Amino acid sequence: MTDRVFITECPRDAMQGIAEWIPTEKKVNYLNSLLQVGFDVLDFGSFVSPKAIPQMRDTAEVLAQLDTQSPTKLLAIVANEKGAEQACSFDEIRFLGYPFSVSETFQQRNTHASIEESIARLLHIQNLAQKAGKQVMVYFSMAFGNPYGDEYHPDIVARWVERLSSEMPLSHIALSDTIGSADTAGITELFTTIIPQFRSIQVSAHLHARPEQVKAKTEAAFLAGCRHFDGAIKGFGGCPMAKDDLTGNMDTELMFDWFEKQGIQSGILADKLNYSSNLAVQVFPFA
Repeated sequence: MTDRVFITECPRDAMQGIAEWIPTEKKVNYLNSLLQVGFDVLDFGSFVSPKAIPQMRDTAEVLAQLDTQSPTKLLAIVANEKGAEQACSFDEIRFLGYPFSVSETFQQRNTHASIEESIARLLHIQNLAQKAGKQVMVYFSMAFGNPYGDEYHPDIVARWVERLSSEMPLSHIALSDTIGSADTAGITELFTTIIPQFRSIQVSAHLHARPEQVKAKTEAAFLAGCRHFDGAIKGFGGCPMAKDDLTGNMDTELMFDWFEKQGIQSGILADKLNYSSNLAVQVFPFA
């Protein structure tokens, strides 16, 4: 049986830290091209404070113009109950993504809440999502360590997965290397710790990397059992709440190239991916 992987494209992650406004029509055109590529999920926008992430303030307007006939599922990021209520009001959205940090410092910095407060929020968000027929993707931020000196070990991540799964119907998580600090050994250790313990949960790799690191990190996660990968065309993006010198997202083209060379199916249409890659230079002012 041929191996199969599933790729989530993250243009929201690529756009959110850009200070220069990207016109709504450019976003719509780009996102609609991505909906033709064959991605499993498209992380297209977020319902968060426009003061915190001004680039995403037109998410509802963008959504109204997307090609919802595409089989690609739409995911929107939320940081609190208000954002979840907004996201749940749109039938087109299948996933609500919530950033849960295993670093207390980053949880405060990213969502202005403690980890315990974040769990209470997440419980409420899960309830809202269930009632609306949606699923929640929990992003375990700083899952490979943090720059703040907060205690870290893969077993700490496992304990938080266990805690959340005991309190809510946890079905999808993404182990997130928020600042690009993970090496291949750390990736192997974390995924081989989490995947065997939580076989009923879909575990994704949301890694950040410099271009020369992408294929090695992809290989490490794949060999450790991961079959769901997040990326962004040309590796654009990074978390603006983490630190100033951002390490970009995993370059989707480089991941796709690695999967192709290994004979691993991804569902990606190469010509459509190339078209979106060329279109990206019109969307991102620094390209």
